Amino acid sequence: MEQLVPLLVALPLGAAFLIVMIAHAGPLKRLTTPLAVLAVLVNLLIAGRLLWAGALHVYVGGWGQGQTLGIELVCDGLSKLMLIVINFVALASIIFATQYMRRFTKVWLFDALFLLMTGAMSAVVLAGDMFNLFVFLEVAAIASYALVAFGCESEELEAAFKYLILGTVGSAFILLGVTILYSLTGHLNMAKISEALRTIGPDSPGVLLGGAAIIAGLALKAAMVPFHAWLPDAHPSAPAPISAMLSGVLIKASGVYALARVVFGVLGVSPYYANILIAMGLLSMVLGMFLAIGQWDFKRLLAYSSISQVGYVVLALGVAAEAMSRAAPDRTVAALCLFGGLFHLFNHATFKSLLFLASGSIEQQAHTRLLKEMGGLSRRMPVTSFCCRIGALSISGVPPFNGFFSKLIIIIALVLSGHNVLAAVGIGVAVGTLLMYIKVQRYVLEGEPSDAVAAAREAPAGMCIALVLLTIVCICAGLALVPLRDLLFTPAGEALLGALP
Repeated sequence: MEQLVPLLVALPLGAAFLIVMIAHAGPLKRLTTPLAVLAVLVNLLIAGRLLWAGALHVYVGGWGQGQTLGIELVCDGLSKLMLIVINFVALASIIFATQYMRRFTKVWLFDALFLLMTGAMSAVVLAGDMFNLFVFLEVAAIASYALVAFGCESEELEAAFKYLILGTVGSAFILLGVTILYSLTGHLNMAKISEALRTIGPDSPGVLLGGAAIIAGLALKAAMVPFHAWLPDAHPSAPAPISAMLSGVLIKASGVYALARVVFGVLGVSPYYANILIAMGLLSMVLGMFLAIGQWDFKRLLAYSSISQVGYVVLALGVAAEAMSRAAPDRTVAALCLFGGLFHLFNHATFKSLLFLASGSIEQQAHTRLLKEMGGLSRRMPVTSFCCRIGALSISGVPPFNGFFSKLIIIIALVLSGHNVLAAVGIGVAVGTLLMYIKVQRYVLEGEPSDAVAAAREAPAGMCIALVLLTIVCICAGLALVPLRDLLFTPAGEALLGALP
């Protein structure tokens, strides 16, 4: 079973380089897109197979446990959850792209960059040391910069440049923090750093400085307020499959996952880090919701909504850290917070990817992203409209869809932890989210169609298949809450809590 773990990284990266070669080999260039779909599908199957294995620690390059140097891949419950999320969303996105990307030139380059980003994200969630975490964060970021600019129009290039500059700033903060921790501990392996910090003292000035730098850099990668400025431009400008990947998995793998892993598994929970996560989560929820309500560009509305929804996840992580940092740690409340937060991470990956792909279908058929220029698409694009409606109900927290259950669990956990005000804010943001998606359904799916969408027709079959796959998960995930809890979310939460002293 251990031999499968490196394949999760090697397979997409190898396929990306193979695509570059066969793209220049005459008739073989037609195989680039099928090869990309096959690589992601196999990766998803491998990730699914690993769910029934225990925690795996794989040492790459002949450097084993106990050596001074080593490349460790850690496939625990949290890594497995993230691998399922990354590769499932990637599969839906690449299937959608098979027909959506035909209007672009050099589709083989898109396929190669897509696999490079997917493989790098898989490596991020498997990395057992800070150096390789940083390296693959950068590989995924560089691929995403190019993919945001893929259309090569002025809007895409401006957004990609802004994303590049702010992403580089975030990377600099992360590298600074890693350097400080390495100078203090002499280790890059996460487990060894954590062990050394217990001796040094997690509240020493040097450790706090390094931790603050890493958290700031990762918060920028996750687009948390006040580090969110790049996201509202990058996500709408990118092609729809990349918008789905950026919002559905990249800000989670590069930001939220890494935040959780570093705080719980490296720095150790303390009131300092817990309060920072709570503050960022709360600000992101509220500000993202208000900014989204005022948007009339469909994809910008979705982008601001991502900031708000990811705020729920970070808030839950912060409250879990706060519960474990008390004089008498409350492991039950912390576990419930982590369950709700990780469940919402999973749910947001599915319904936000669904909404971005649906917006791409609508934009391609209606030739506009402005809500006021649409209308009546439920009759012209029935499959896309149905899937969009399910995604909107799910993200709004309407029962029995998956978003309702994850938000409910987070709010219950906040009440049990004594944070009644935060629970009230969470309910208020849920109501605001419902209002913004009522606006989407009113202006996009219902009403009288404008002249701009009079000729709109249903999207091609491949694009509809991708939408239906994500829609099925939105419908079934809430109903399958208990099996998913036992299979995915409880092991992921235990991986975080088990890393604490």
